[in-house]
Amino acid sequence: MSRINTCFDRLSKNNKKALIPYLAAGDPKLETTLGLMHALVAAGADIIELGFPFSDPASDGPVIQQAVERALASGTSLADVLTLVSRFREQDQETPLVLMGYLNPIECMGYRNFAERAAAAGVDGVLVVDMPPEEASELLREICQAGLDCIFLVAPGTSEARAREISQLSSGYVYYVSLKGVTGASHLDTDSVRAKVSELRKYCSLPIGIGFGIKNAEMAATLGAFADGIVVGSALVNLIAELDADKSYTQQELLEHITLIADMRQALDSLNG
Repeated sequence: MSRINTCFDRLSKNNKKALIPYLAAGDPKLETTLGLMHALVAAGADIIELGFPFSDPASDGPVIQQAVERALASGTSLADVLTLVSRFREQDQETPLVLMGYLNPIECMGYRNFAERAAAAGVDGVLVVDMPPEEASELLREICQAGLDCIFLVAPGTSEARAREISQLSSGYVYYVSLKGVTGASHLDTDSVRAKVSELRKYCSLPIGIGFGIKNAEMAATLGAFADGIVVGSALVNLIAELDADKSYTQQELLEHITLIADMRQALDSLNG
């Protein structure tokens, strides 16, 4: 059983929800990202989505776009992110890590080379934002052969037939995009999300994580009531933007800077009474 499956199985048995924060690797520098990864786990994160930088993050809003620009400016590459994962695994062998990003850097590295190096580093899953399921067979084959989970997005406008196909191709969990637009947008219709997730559950046996537009603990709890996991991206990345690239931070300093995660953990745990 993969680390992702083990994580969701443990949470389900304890009637708890997964808290899945997103980091842009290399923002403001790789050493800070490593510290943040450990701080997130200490704050209650269950899975970490680690974004690898690409120059044209079309699905992301300005907050994450700027984070990616800072990461690229610091010289971060996909190979650097894989090394970062290996360093994280020196201390943490349990927390699932999902690489999230765009296809171009993976194509440059080569599908098989990427999948094998990711698995060797300690990656558990891959989410390629701009890889449609109709064109994913070659990459999906390499990812699966390497023992990694392949996670796909389902959006509000996704048809039932397409959502069924995505559910069949996915492993680990399905990422439901809670709104139409880019990351960090604010027009979240909770009732609509609830209805879509309920419909998705009729034919999707995987855990469902909800992301995009989740800004605070209250929103996390509201959506967590009918999700298996909550993904927080822009709200966290916005806090990280305040960090000084020239400073080295202790884990305690980082924890004090990202109290949003501990607040979300508490809010999600409160759903269990």
